Amino acid sequence: MSGQEINSRSINSQSIKSVLLHPDSQGTDLKKWLAGNGGAGIEKALSNPDNIIPTIREAGLRGMGGSGFPAYKKWQFVSDQTANPDKYLICNGNEDEPGTFKDACLLSHSPNQVIEGALITALANQINKIVFYINPDQETSLANIRYAVEQWQASDFFSRIEEKLATQLSIRVMESSGHYVGGEETAAIESVEGNFPFPRGKPPYPATAGVHGCPTLVNNVETLANVSHILRNGAKWYQALGLDECSGTKLYCLSGDVVKPGVYELPMGTPLSDLIYIHGGGMLLDKKLKAVFSGGASSSILTPEDIDVPLDFDSVHERGSSLGTGAMIVVSEGTGIVKRVTEYVNFYAHSSCGQCPPCKTGTFYISQLLNKINTGQASSVDLESLINLCKILPGSGRCHLLDGAVKIVDSSLLHFADEYKSSLKR
Repeated sequence: MSGQEINSRSINSQSIKSVLLHPDSQGTDLKKWLAGNGGAGIEKALSNPDNIIPTIREAGLRGMGGSGFPAYKKWQFVSDQTANPDKYLICNGNEDEPGTFKDACLLSHSPNQVIEGALITALANQINKIVFYINPDQETSLANIRYAVEQWQASDFFSRIEEKLATQLSIRVMESSGHYVGGEETAAIESVEGNFPFPRGKPPYPATAGVHGCPTLVNNVETLANVSHILRNGAKWYQALGLDECSGTKLYCLSGDVVKPGVYELPMGTPLSDLIYIHGGGMLLDKKLKAVFSGGASSSILTPEDIDVPLDFDSVHERGSSLGTGAMIVVSEGTGIVKRVTEYVNFYAHSSCGQCPPCKTGTFYISQLLNKINTGQASSVDLESLINLCKILPGSGRCHLLDGAVKIVDSSLLHFADEYKSSLKR
């Protein structure tokens, strides 16, 4: 499912704790947003900017773009930078990985909560330049965020924020390159500067030297969408939304062999079984579950033995996988794992930017070998070559693309080695 295929029927808010998908959070009209869930958060931020980061820290908000890094830590790094008069916030809406389409939902249906979150973030970190960095294929997202930004710029809030920052505030809505690698934070910085999105080496980190050498904060769309609600309702309210030790809700992108695919907002820590069998309506044709690609297509595979795993960053990591963006691609019995892995690695091979030769050539050769195996043209020597490539390539690229491609191959070999062997030439 792509961002262009998202419509209102694919947005499913079945939890009484829904926040981001709550009806009062929807719509592109600023007046409607302020009459519903909006406005109170930014009012609190304007009255006490110094309390924003401590509130985010207490709430336990984590980055929703993949790693789950505590949001306040990233913010504090940028806030502490005082030498440069300019600071940037990039709202990362590049979203191009297979199985991930939550940000398109937020930008298309409820851009005002993303914008208010970005404005509060700017107040917290003394940021005077905000960039909404959106995948060009998401035409509705681009149109709606531009419309909403214009309303905010004409509002009383905008001048009050500038007064608090003691400088002019600029907001730019730009199309990303559309390349998958363009979602990596340093690649996004290159794009904002007008360059091809080649990922940069680290250090220096964006917090100290990002866009044009200025301190730069890169946050995912979903991360920023939570901010105004936390300021409005308080840290303890946000903590109580999650299950057990988890804070907040999470948007889970459910796709694949399920009855009701879509975007579901559920408490962080909701069991995988609940997502698939209660909210997702169960498996198509009542087939048995075979595997789940968690966190998108670049994480290790979960198996039926993991059906009880709580869907939060730490619990999924303990199972050897990653929650990532919250994408869950479900595979039923009867679907070939080798075929599915081949499709995903073909995507990564095509998406490699070419900056790092081990990544460009490595993903190409892995893709070639997988295609041979998938079509029954490979020998045991080819399978051994695939295994060896997966041993020597990790860590040799500037970004995570190569490691992600290797990870899904390694994971599929671990759990479904027999399928690889049975696909070889007799």
